[in-house]
Amino acid sequence: MTPPSVLVAGSANLDFVVRAERIPAPGETVLGREFRTFPGGKGANQAIACARAGGIATQMLLALGSDSFAAPLEASLREAGVCLHVLRIADTPTGTAFICVSDDAENAITVAPGANACLGPQHLPALAGVSHLLLQLETPLASVAAYAQAAQAAGVRVVLNAAPAALLPAALLAALDVLIVNEGELAAVSGVVGDVDAALAALDVPNIVVTLGARGARARCGQALFVQAGFAVAAVDTTAAGDTFCGMLVATLARGAGWPLALRQACAAAALACTRPGAQDSIPSHDEVLAFLRTAPA
Repeated sequence: MTPPSVLVAGSANLDFVVRAERIPAPGETVLGREFRTFPGGKGANQAIACARAGGIATQMLLALGSDSFAAPLEASLREAGVCLHVLRIADTPTGTAFICVSDDAENAITVAPGANACLGPQHLPALAGVSHLLLQLETPLASVAAYAQAAQAAGVRVVLNAAPAALLPAALLAALDVLIVNEGELAAVSGVVGDVDAALAALDVPNIVVTLGARGARARCGQALFVQAGFAVAAVDTTAAGDTFCGMLVATLARGAGWPLALRQACAAAALACTRPGAQDSIPSHDEVLAFLRTAPA
């Protein structure tokens, strides 16, 4: 029997992170403190979360520019054990993200896609041996839709984290097995505001997971509803918590686990990620998640 394998197709960004007392309002300047760069990007973060979940062969399709920003991104992914399919774009900058993290662990993020915008439908690698394809929306929507439809035709389970929020074409929704969104993204995709259960029911996708921040997650899987409470932690930085959730969830499902366990482990991994600064640096290993769950409330 072929072991499960996940292919992530998505973005890789170098994150420029400054900490400040609070996130500035429009037109306001706030004096920051520490500044660091971290490897990031939704696709790359989710690939590393999947690889660190253990027991899952993880691949990633990504595009990198012709600058020095590409090297730390590639090194971080390879160190995590992710097998890379790299599209190298000459005379194009690597994707970047500019992040302000406040003292209450919230963040504001602006992304400059750079090379990520060059990923085209023709760049999807062979899907032989791939059980799950994990996608996000930091790469061109037309490419995301093409990847999803190709995977569906090949019998690969398609998971989309619809972030950043966007109105999704019907053809893309029809190709999905799992949709992962936060509350704002759920409203944007469904058109239903203020009622999570009504929004879940309104979408014709077999399985939908909505993340609720510190409150955990809620899922409609077929006709069944699942609720997973959040875990109380001392949050330092919420950057990549959602990506950690996505990668751990898909890896756990790919190992054949049921929804309750997958949601519990994904919420635990996301909570742990909030206790550390940075994006990929904050993503826990499977052993760390299991150790955390041994002492967490049922």
